[in-house]
Amino acid sequence: MRLLYLADIRFPLERANGIQSMETCCALAERGHEVSLVVRPDSHAPARDPFEFYGRARVAGLHVEVVPITGPPASRRAGYLTFAIGRAAGRSRQDLIFTRDLGVAALLLRLPRALRAPVVYEAHGIAADVAAALPDLLTGAPNASAAKLQRLARRDERVWRAADGYVTITAALARELERRWGPRDRLAVVPDGARVSTDVGPGSASPDPTSVSHPSPTPFTIGYAGHLYPWKGVDLVIEAVAALTETRGLIVGGHEREPDLARVKAFAEALDCLPRVTFTGLIAPADVAGRLRECSVLVLPNPASAISREFTSPLKLFEYMASDRPIVASDLPSLREVLRHEENALLVEAGNPQALVAAIDRIRQDPALGERLARQAAEDVRAYTWGRRAERLETLFTAVTSA
Repeated sequence: MRLLYLADIRFPLERANGIQSMETCCALAERGHEVSLVVRPDSHAPARDPFEFYGRARVAGLHVEVVPITGPPASRRAGYLTFAIGRAAGRSRQDLIFTRDLGVAALLLRLPRALRAPVVYEAHGIAADVAAALPDLLTGAPNASAAKLQRLARRDERVWRAADGYVTITAALARELERRWGPRDRLAVVPDGARVSTDVGPGSASPDPTSVSHPSPTPFTIGYAGHLYPWKGVDLVIEAVAALTETRGLIVGGHEREPDLARVKAFAEALDCLPRVTFTGLIAPADVAGRLRECSVLVLPNPASAISREFTSPLKLFEYMASDRPIVASDLPSLREVLRHEENALLVEAGNPQALVAAIDRIRQDPALGERLARQAAEDVRAYTWGRRAERLETLFTAVTSA
């Protein structure tokens, strides 16, 4: 199948959007599809090679097409959308168009079906809900106007009804969309993934966590990977390090040009634990797995926000599961779709620092418990490889193109 994947992002991109797009396209290409990934230019000079950046062997069926656009953000967006329309027009150029960009999907669906291939949209949330919640969740995020929220809601509903195929990353998101706008055909729940040895293709596998033992470091190290936005709950990790005085913390991620890295460091200093916390800042995605194995426990502390309660399927969840390390996570419906308390993780009340500290300390005091949880998570993550994700998507794509 010839697949056109439209991603209006600078590329390669260190954020989850870029990682997921690259891994999904590689996995689809490894299954024999011809995949064209259309992106914006890299912001680095000289431009970085995406396969090297993501630690991926080259896949013959994956072609990265860079749209030659420059200028301010509005001009780049307009240039990408114009290119996307031209690239997507014509049924003979590709068999299916795939995107997680709501604006791109809405625009393409305005084209007559006779002039385009089927469009499959992948939702990671409900746009109006996310926009309304952002000021309370992200440092410096502006308030969205009522007009913008209404426009986003109409766009989401239009794409829900008109897309030839639809993907959600959690079952809860699919249920909510159906509740708001009714049922639809050709809908698939396809979570994110991780690299483990069951992935198909050269260069795609990391060591099998069920067969390779990585001894827990000394001193006991509490780990977190990902963005440092307030809605991710990283402040609770700092509180845990401060409360457990014989531990260290490892925070993987954080951008020097964004305010949250400085904010979290200041919080650690205020709690008098900054000397015990290592902040890596941004690192290449290919280096994350090694840093996770420097930890004794990995924490997923999302508060019960409008974004994380039902809709989030964080990449770090699956990376944690593949890391041979025990997990302590917030007890949220979205995470319970993958994690099971006392079986492959310890789940605690979201936003409760005392509960988080108690669970971390329980693993610290009972290494056998940590080993059991980590071993089960490593076994369970085999159902969430990028190869399995591509297989699930392929099932939906086949149904769409056959309709």
